[in-house]
Amino acid sequence: MVKPKVYVTRQLFDEAIEILEEQAEVEVYEGVDDAIPRELLLEKVADVEGLLPLLTERIDAEVMDAAEGLKVISNYAVGYNNIDVAAATERGIYVTNTPGILTDTTADCAFALLMAVARRIPEADRHVKEGGWVHAWGPRMFAGTDVHGKTLGIIGLGRIGSAIARRAKGFDMNVIYYDEHRRRDLERELGVRYAPLKELLTDSDYVSLHVPLTASTRHMIGKRELTMMKETAFLINTSRGPVVDEDALYKALRDGDIAGAGLDVFEREPLSPDSPLKGLDNAVITPHIASASVETRTKMATTAAINLVSVLQGREPPNLVNPEVLKIRPVG
Repeated sequence: MVKPKVYVTRQLFDEAIEILEEQAEVEVYEGVDDAIPRELLLEKVADVEGLLPLLTERIDAEVMDAAEGLKVISNYAVGYNNIDVAAATERGIYVTNTPGILTDTTADCAFALLMAVARRIPEADRHVKEGGWVHAWGPRMFAGTDVHGKTLGIIGLGRIGSAIARRAKGFDMNVIYYDEHRRRDLERELGVRYAPLKELLTDSDYVSLHVPLTASTRHMIGKRELTMMKETAFLINTSRGPVVDEDALYKALRDGDIAGAGLDVFEREPLSPDSPLKGLDNAVITPHIASASVETRTKMATTAAINLVSVLQGREPPNLVNPEVLKIRPVG
């Protein structure tokens, strides 16, 4: 029996590849840290039934049409803004993701960024390692900002936003949130208060973003919103880069309109070598690693593999993004 072909756009953990190889003939792009070139992707998908991409790959109608036998796109991520889901549904292609796995790991990273920029940890680390600590300590040496007892504004009270709220309560923070849908159940459970966006931006000492990238959230934090924030406030973003107008953020950080930012995501990734953000001491920046623990990244990979092979086996996948496809290509 001939096995279906599957293409994986980046090297994954062995556990995931083993799951795929039990059901399919698997080819993996050899690049470790670089995204697959577009031309090569279009070539490699020509005869595959399953595709396992990362957020770095734009999976649009062109890719789908190049893969006439494609049945499933199993995204190695919670978000799937890199995939034209409507185009996939029209073509009877299943789209899956990896939700619920990286919640706590991402929340850990978001809070780590918050702590790092507030307490100026990267600056102090560089100072010591570069030989700057040659005098006795002084009262104003790398004086940062307290986290405990401050107000945290969470934009988007989903899984990750809720996890951030739980961590903030451990620091005795006052937590307010804004979401398109008010969550009274979580208000009671987490002890948080709903606030309109303007009020949240005005009152918060820290603002943490946890929204998906959609037409309505693109640049939802721009010059106007940054102007609403306190000059002593910090912005944390582990959601998607385009949620923030990066040029406006740079100017706000440069001019002292806000105190600092902790950023794991950017409008264009990888971040340009010429990005002015790199020259700012009040910006702590990491290369989209919020979910980067061995445990979480392995679980994401095995979940993506299980999603994919489920479709190849004629079963509904556990994490189906477009259930409408079941009407076009029923399981079984």
